[in-house]
Amino acid sequence: MVTAPSCCDMSKPPSPPDKVHSEEFLRLLMRRQLKLSVAYAATFLIALIGMPLLNFYAPALMATRVAGFTLTWLILGVLFFPFVWIISWRFIKRSIALEEDEVNSIKR
Repeated sequence: MVTAPSCCDMSKPPSPPDKVHSEEFLRLLMRRQLKLSVAYAATFLIALIGMPLLNFYAPALMATRVAGFTLTWLILGVLFFPFVWIISWRFIKRSIALEEDEVNSIKR
């Protein structure tokens, strides 16, 4: 009687461990990405909390007119969203670079 080949053929030698998907690799990558996330979150929070503080502690400066807007409205209405987009774009680029760097270091 001939049997069909099994999907779990035990006669094959086990494949070498995949270092890219190992616990050590993932833990190191997650630690580096956490540091990156905290740094970019801190940058965003400084900008977010800095605006009310500037308005409270330097009202004359923030009331200065620039291009027809007060400095407060220029920052909030015109510059804040591009600032957030730039932070997001840089975070994504740096995160991808971290992943590629870790993979390349494993492959070496």
